[in-house]
This record gives sequence, structure tokens and C-alpha cells, in this order.
Amino acid sequence: MYEKPVPEVSIDTAPYWDGLRERRLLLQRCGSCGAVRHYPRPMCDRCHSMRVDWVEASRRGRLHSWTVVHHPFVPGFREELPYVLAMIDLEEGVRMQCALEDGPGAELAVGLPVEILFREMTEALTLPFARLSGGSR
Repeated sequence: MYEKPVPEVSIDTAPYWDGLRERRLLLQRCGSCGAVRHYPRPMCDRCHSMRVDWVEASRRGRLHSWTVVHHPFVPGFREELPYVLAMIDLEEGVRMQCALEDGPGAELAVGLPVEILFREMTEALTLPFARLSGGSR
């Protein structure tokens, strides 16, 4: 039984979650001005257009920041403690948050290269996670 919170899929986020199940990281791109955005939402925050396309991300980025989580605010996370929650600057110019596979014992520094991978949590839910890349491990 999966004991962690699950996303509430909407018309605006369904392509993102479907892409993760297919092991693809999809990002929204404004159909008017071309700005890439993440997290998925109905309106472009740059030009306010409601037009949207989806593009596949390179899955490469850099570590922007991180925190080591020691307290399970949701009981389902207790078995994973401690774990690293990271902010990743993707090559596409957006920032995303996900777990960093490399644990709290890893030597982390701002700017380290990472790659985004996928983990199937349930049959219906696949989540992204980051791993240090480029020989930095």
C-alpha cells in the first residue's frame, strides 16, 4: 500500500503525469511567446496566454539548492529518512524540485550536474528524481 500523498491530476497537469509514466519529462511551453514553464499551469506567467505546447526536456540540469529531511511530516516517508530534497535548474531554464538519489552523505555543491530519472511508485504514479552525473559522484 502506497502511504504517501499522490497528485490530483487536472486537465492542465495530465500531460506531465502521463509523460512521467512513459519515462519522459515534459514541460509546458507557451504557444504564444515560447516561454518554457514548470510546474504545469493554465496560463503563461510571462505573456498571460492560455495557449500551451508540451516539449520533452533534456533531463539534464544543475543542483541549485537542497535540504536534508530528517523528520517525516507524512508517515509514509519515515522509511526513507534522512533524504535529500533538491532544487534543480534544468537546461530548459526552469527549476524543479525532486528527491536526490545521492543521500545526505554525498558531497553536494551548488552547480553540480544532475540527471533526472524516473521511479515507478505505483502502477499509476511515476515520479522524477535526480542523481548526480558527469563523474561528480
